Amino acid sequence: MIPLQSLPGTSWLDDLLHADYRLLLLVNQELQHPILDGASLILRESLVHAPFYLFLGLFMMINFGRQGFWWFVTALALVSTSDYISSHIIKEYFGRPRPCRDVIMSQHIRFLARYCGANGSFISSHASNHFTLATFIYLTLRHLGRGWWLVFPWAASVAYAQVYVGVHYPSDVIAGALFGALCGWLGAVYFKKRSGTSKLYP
Repeated sequence: MIPLQSLPGTSWLDDLLHADYRLLLLVNQELQHPILDGASLILRESLVHAPFYLFLGLFMMINFGRQGFWWFVTALALVSTSDYISSHIIKEYFGRPRPCRDVIMSQHIRFLARYCGANGSFISSHASNHFTLATFIYLTLRHLGRGWWLVFPWAASVAYAQVYVGVHYPSDVIAGALFGALCGWLGAVYFKKRSGTSKLYP
């Protein structure tokens, strides 16, 4: 185990980083379970979520026609924007190594993923993209039924999987989720006011 206790004279930032490391080890090691091992790997695969995306797109277009089509286009544009900003701007700016590529941390974690990405760790694009979609879906479709809040546990499970398999720190996915929620909220506000699809809403 890595000695991660706080030391006298350390800054608050050091304390936060130590807490981040401890939480990673808790999720990655102490909370491990064979079922979670398999489930986390599955949740990380984009193809696993494709049926849901397809169903949602068809649902919107069948029920709302052209309005539903532009809803789907807006959702895709939001995810593309979230992915680009998180992957090519934020990650490159911070340049934080992933735990599976960190010289010290990589020796103390269970690495379960097929590969460890060469791009930065902060923020998690998986968390950002899924929370962008979850927030946009909920804010634009919640009037259709009560069950749309379930998109948030779905997004959270994807974010948790990134920490569990050892490719991200907890702070990476938390920041990614917050950034994604902001993107989704801004997208929903813009969609409602500017896209000419106000008939979708009460």
